[in-house]
Amino acid sequence: RDDIVLATKAGMPMGEERNHQGGSRRWLTIELERSLRRLGVDHVDLYQLHRWDPATSDEETLSALTDLQRAGKIRYFGSSTFPAYRIVQAQWAAKENHLGRYVTEQPSYSILQRGIEAHVLPVTEEYGLGVLAWSPLASGWLSGAVRAGQEVATHRSAFLPERFDLSLPHNRARLDAVERLAEVADAAGLTMIQLALGFVTAHPAVTSAIIGPRTLGHLHAQLAAADTVLPADVLDAIDEIVAPGLDLAPQEKFDTPPALLDPALRRR
Repeated sequence: RDDIVLATKAGMPMGEERNHQGGSRRWLTIELERSLRRLGVDHVDLYQLHRWDPATSDEETLSALTDLQRAGKIRYFGSSTFPAYRIVQAQWAAKENHLGRYVTEQPSYSILQRGIEAHVLPVTEEYGLGVLAWSPLASGWLSGAVRAGQEVATHRSAFLPERFDLSLPHNRARLDAVERLAEVADAAGLTMIQLALGFVTAHPAVTSAIIGPRTLGHLHAQLAAADTVLPADVLDAIDEIVAPGLDLAPQEKFDTPPALLDPALRRR
């Protein structure tokens, strides 16, 4: 156990009960106790708030996490998919109320979704947060399984078909980018997975990339990219295809301010 860094998260809805979600003291404590029982351990190394909870104050959430830390049930705590301004607000609330602070952030980040380079990553660097990037393969778009002229048959395409519907302009833009990225990977002697994971871990603000293999073959292909270091010319070529700070599918981002997606929220 001492050689394993064990992390878990809480905050997303667990059933229909309205109180079985969020960042309240009650729910975070209940969920941690359940996780400890399921895992058969007495503590976790990293406990993360899955999403920012607008219904609960930063003070309540941080106070609960600090108490769990002092009780020895968690070693550290972090946030996940927080907008940049919420990361700053939480750091301020921790300092103002003499509470423990988030030491990690887990954002979505890939070649196709680079928006966090413009706001989240500068903030995590400023506060010294570790960054655990999720979806570095962009839900399978960068796995090599999505290419022009072939049927899309990824795991996610089965239950999220709209994310792969090529009649939608943003998906056509993604496919065009994927085809150009495949040429870059081939020229560099890399697989698409190596290109994708190597890109994410090249950013100095990123601590690690989270992989989600479903099969042993997926695992081997992704572990083969662990030591990939992309040279400057390859990174420059990627920048030419997808500009720094650009999200090709902003509507799929969980940290996008709602007013950017819903015009009604921008008007009095």
